[in-house]
Amino acid sequence: MKTTMITLVIALFTTMGMQAQKAMDQFEIQVDGLGCPFCAYGLEKKFKEFKGIKKVAIDIETGDFSFQYPAEKALTMDDITKQVEKAGYTPITSKITRANGSVETSKANNTELSATSEIVTQKILVAGKCGMCEARIEKASNGILGVTEASWKEEQNMLEVTFDKSQTTLDAIQKAVAQAGHDTKAHKATKQAYKDLPACCKYQRLQ
Repeated sequence: MKTTMITLVIALFTTMGMQAQKAMDQFEIQVDGLGCPFCAYGLEKKFKEFKGIKKVAIDIETGDFSFQYPAEKALTMDDITKQVEKAGYTPITSKITRANGSVETSKANNTELSATSEIVTQKILVAGKCGMCEARIEKASNGILGVTEASWKEEQNMLEVTFDKSQTTLDAIQKAVAQAGHDTKAHKATKQAYKDLPACCKYQRLQ
């Protein structure tokens, strides 16, 4: 009887240990600057410094990068942001789905609205051509204090942005987008900013 009990206890702890080992957090990052297979290799190599990383997947065309990592190591948003930057690239958006079901996302800014806020939604023509362009344009827009929402559609090359007029202006948003490398009607990206875009993002420049 004692032998049976001991066996059951050992089996229970073994099962619990295996379950703990299987608990993995899921990471999804959109990375700017991945222009070729060599870029993807460099990014993956840098992240393999995190011992225990699993199921690494990189889509060069969209810049989507995902992997799993043991939940017990509690890898943070700051950790993955710094690792992407160490690899020589820029994280645009990040999402962590923890093993316990909780979700963490990167925040663009700390815009706070008040009773005097004047919220407007406007559309801007912004040149681009792919999913990476979309993420870059939206990040640049959402990075402006006062912007509450930004959505760019590849089919129309149109950015719809919602913002508080008491905190920012449409002109300021267009300048930020241009600095990220994308032409708008009011502001053009510099030659260097356009040149620095990945090959898949080389859109036809606005006249």
